[in-house]
Amino acid sequence: MAAQRDTLSIWQVVELARHRDRPYSLDYIKRLAPDFIELHGDRISHDDPAVVAGVGTWHGLTTVFIGQQKGRNLADRVARNWGMMHPEGFRKALRMARQAVKFGFPIISLVDTPGAFPGESAEERGISSAIGAAIMEWFEIAVPAVAVVIGEGSSGGALGIAVADRVLMLENSLYTVASPEAAASIVWRDNARKVEAAAQLQITSRDLLAMGVVEEVVAEPEGGAHADYDDAARTLDAALWRHMEPLLSMEPGELLQHRYERFRYVDSLVAADPRFGPKVEPKVQVSAESGDAAGG
Repeated sequence: MAAQRDTLSIWQVVELARHRDRPYSLDYIKRLAPDFIELHGDRISHDDPAVVAGVGTWHGLTTVFIGQQKGRNLADRVARNWGMMHPEGFRKALRMARQAVKFGFPIISLVDTPGAFPGESAEERGISSAIGAAIMEWFEIAVPAVAVVIGEGSSGGALGIAVADRVLMLENSLYTVASPEAAASIVWRDNARKVEAAAQLQITSRDLLAMGVVEEVVAEPEGGAHADYDDAARTLDAALWRHMEPLLSMEPGELLQHRYERFRYVDSLVAADPRFGPKVEPKVQVSAESGDAAGG
């Protein structure tokens, strides 16, 4: 699939990440942990159907799973708000993370959202502070955590559950500070320029791996993850375990320190390609000879 990834246009990758038949969080969770039990509510106000959370047995370990869920048909998408979380969704995810710490369970987060919900109801309930609080608290969750972007990973809605010890991306997923439509609307006041925005945002798995933002790109079946759910899940399972297994032997303090350093110095701790991205050249280049003459 590496050859396919190299030949697809950026917008084709965006379309694959959003494919209506692409496996969602529950499709993966049910294959990774068939005994998964979903838990609900933030214990303050509401349950948020945009995020599923619970426990299941994975590789012989009781594991906490957290995943954004878009919905398969129109009614389900409306009910799940297209995977766009409200403040209670972030609190729900953190409640499960705290339970993981209490009982020593590892955490797997599956990211798939166009962003946190930007509507009036979310603003009234403090969506910005909920995202900020979630990002901060994830740095204090002292158990192994691996996050994987399985489709869309946009804005704070993605980062709010993706502060982890390792971050992976499926081959045809995207990870970005803002969706292409939102970026085009912000920069040019014209979301019709979404393809141009996508090209400039550097949002594909290839880009993010080269920048050192993610540790691994997980290959998808020929044609995309929607072509074979079982094969996609098997490949993801192997990648998740490959990154989770060494974390299980680390002390809590070591985990938290590494997680902090990973995000603080992400481009230096993860193997980034030094040739990636535009290089800023000095406006004026002073030769050694002219420098010596000036000194004389």
